[in-house]
Amino acid sequence: MAEARFRMGKSFMKMSLKLASVVLLTAAFQVPFNNFAAEATTNQLSAEEKAGGWKLLFDGQTTQGWRSAGKKAFPEKGWEAKDGWLHCLGQDGGDIVTDGTYDQFELKWEWKEVKAGNSGVKYFVTEKGGSALGHEYQMIDDEGHADAKAGNGKHVTASFYDVVKPERPAPTKPPGEINTSRIVVKGNGVEHWLNGEKVLSYSCSSEAIKEAIAQSKFKNTKDFDARIKGPILLQDHHSEAWFRNIKIRDLTGKE
Repeated sequence: MAEARFRMGKSFMKMSLKLASVVLLTAAFQVPFNNFAAEATTNQLSAEEKAGGWKLLFDGQTTQGWRSAGKKAFPEKGWEAKDGWLHCLGQDGGDIVTDGTYDQFELKWEWKEVKAGNSGVKYFVTEKGGSALGHEYQMIDDEGHADAKAGNGKHVTASFYDVVKPERPAPTKPPGEINTSRIVVKGNGVEHWLNGEKVLSYSCSSEAIKEAIAQSKFKNTKDFDARIKGPILLQDHHSEAWFRNIKIRDLTGKE
């Protein structure tokens, strides 16, 4: 009887060890599986986003839907769609804009840039005289680029470039790491978000914004305070920058 109990105990221990091995092996594969699942949703819309009226501005593989600012075709050099990113090579390819135009919208995107990098996203864009002017959501290496330290805080990441500085310190991630940004335009109100935090808000055509523009480099740009319908612009500022998960939804008439 004692010998039988010993054999039963020994068998139970073997089964427990096998079960523990299975649990450990499952845990070892859990992180890669989760990462793969997250990666599979890059440059795609979820069911909830589709129901909410979101549209992709970049499919992750091609440059369809984009063109050179002031032109009809996409630039022949300086930009590429590669590894799920819309990549600005920093080789004077020029700014690019969407085919579509927007005035009240919610825009979100992910981005990263090189050390001492400088780029931006513009909206309320006009394409006249070979230039594309608009309100710019600044994207810059706040620590490594000299221009970020100029402008009394109006040149840092998530600022309305040269016009309005963030209302709180922007939680910018360092070069090479991925940031998530958002611009919301509803009525005349504009919000800049960075990595889940609202860092700036202003009202188009308000006395405050008119005064801020009058003190900026755009002081002689006619109607620069107005909310106008125009394309979304990704800036080529002569340094590498990457964009992905670029999504937009129309807020016209929305509560």
